[in-house]
Amino acid sequence: MTDVTDVGLNRSQASLTTNDELPPSDNVSLKDWIGVTATLLGAFMAILDIQITNASLNDITGALGATIDEGSWISTGYLVAEIVVIPLTGWLSQVFAIRRYLLVNAALFLVFSIACAFATTLPMMILFRAGQGFTGGVLIPMAFTVILTTLPPAKQPIGLAMFGLTATFAPSIGPTVGGWLTDNFGWQYIFYLNVIPGLLLIAGVMYGIKPKPMELNRLKQGDWWGIATIASGLAALEFFLEEGNRKDWLGSEEVVRAGIVASIALPLFVWIQLRRKQPLVNLRLLKQRNFGLSSIVNLVTGLGLYGSVFLLPLFLAQIQGYNAMKIGETIMWSGVPQLFIIPFLPKLIQRFDLRLLISIGLSLFGVSCFMNSTLTYQTGIEQLMWSQIVRACGQPLIMIPLSSVATAGIEPKQVGSASSLFNMGRNLGGSIGIAILGTMLSMREKFHSNRLGESISLANQLTRDRVDQLTQSFLAQSGDPIMAQNQAFAVVDRLVRREASVMAYNDCFFFMGCALFLSAILVLFFKRVKSTGGAAVH
Repeated sequence: MTDVTDVGLNRSQASLTTNDELPPSDNVSLKDWIGVTATLLGAFMAILDIQITNASLNDITGALGATIDEGSWISTGYLVAEIVVIPLTGWLSQVFAIRRYLLVNAALFLVFSIACAFATTLPMMILFRAGQGFTGGVLIPMAFTVILTTLPPAKQPIGLAMFGLTATFAPSIGPTVGGWLTDNFGWQYIFYLNVIPGLLLIAGVMYGIKPKPMELNRLKQGDWWGIATIASGLAALEFFLEEGNRKDWLGSEEVVRAGIVASIALPLFVWIQLRRKQPLVNLRLLKQRNFGLSSIVNLVTGLGLYGSVFLLPLFLAQIQGYNAMKIGETIMWSGVPQLFIIPFLPKLIQRFDLRLLISIGLSLFGVSCFMNSTLTYQTGIEQLMWSQIVRACGQPLIMIPLSSVATAGIEPKQVGSASSLFNMGRNLGGSIGIAILGTMLSMREKFHSNRLGESISLANQLTRDRVDQLTQSFLAQSGDPIMAQNQAFAVVDRLVRREASVMAYNDCFFFMGCALFLSAILVLFFKRVKSTGGAAVH
């Protein structure tokens, strides 16, 4: 679940902690550009792999002899591993040095990708996907570390724009590429797709990134209890949120156990961090006005980002019966326009108040959700295209400016903690949002189904006329009056459920729109922050 919101955090981290390593002039060698481009390729691969399997779950689960419900773990395993590695990445990259850390994770990501293609059982696939998530979750923030430790401030906007292209283009084409490969070659090829880019990534990092010595002495100073509690707590929380609605929440022993582990481990982690002199993550940063408020907005943004990706494909598959390719074509409209906006974003950040950009972005994103809250059973790609374009115009105005506001004024030694908290907030926002939306979708569908059922009865003349019309139609085909009437009742029942489902989707999109608009209002309480060149400053 990692995206362009990492920009400001890693940007600030590099600018604040590695200024001495920046080139003395604005000239960048070809070797350095190769190193930067290689890491951007790694980020592209990692982002692409988040979405690329979702469109092919039916084929993958069928080949592995698993149900769709069980196959959901193919995505859950990736997300759990990804969210666990986020708070560890900054510390581990310092321990093992950026170049070595990148090479090892890139190589392992490639190995796990190939292993996924050879998986023959569901447990094997889940294990390999978790390995992908644990290693792929490293590649995106590391791309920014390399951009800002390699490029001088004057060239950093170019690097950020390049990353913006990968961060928006990858998720927009992920479902399309996955669907096309599965339909034409087989689901294994969505994993083979990583082979050539993975080899180029490794070669580019080996050639373009300067080697530095490891700092293994940091292992002795590691916050091991903090690492143990946050890893177990976040993994349990992610499982609780991902599986809760699917398994009836407290009706499942597994979900209850995960909730208990999360409720014990995460408060224990907070207690450990507040007592240690050198904590893994400095939670006191949340007391700072801009960072605390930005974290809340980031949480809501995660809800909107991943909630939209969760709801829209589900609607298109359930109501419209779209295949993976058609769903991908619809989702692409939320990404393609961003390709033309992001190159201008560095100039916009320098010329306009960041709070204004964030508010406009959140408002546009909210408007797109409201546009999707008027769905009907006939709504398809032609109608959804415009709401996707509005969303595409808003998202770039949120990501980078919000990260810049959050990290402005953060002390150099605290930027690693800020990055971990901010990234975890976005991912947790997505997980919490999907859990809320999944539960809300189920509950509102039942609510609307009951309400519609109350108005559709044989006491209603319109209902009787419709049932008689359907009965006559089926009777002409079968000649059995009882069977014909049962078929007519079944058709009416399906229509009621279909309309109830559409109304439930509308409620969910309306909820997301309201949340985004409220977060846009919250932006008004930010302190003013000015961005100049590289890092954001007061």
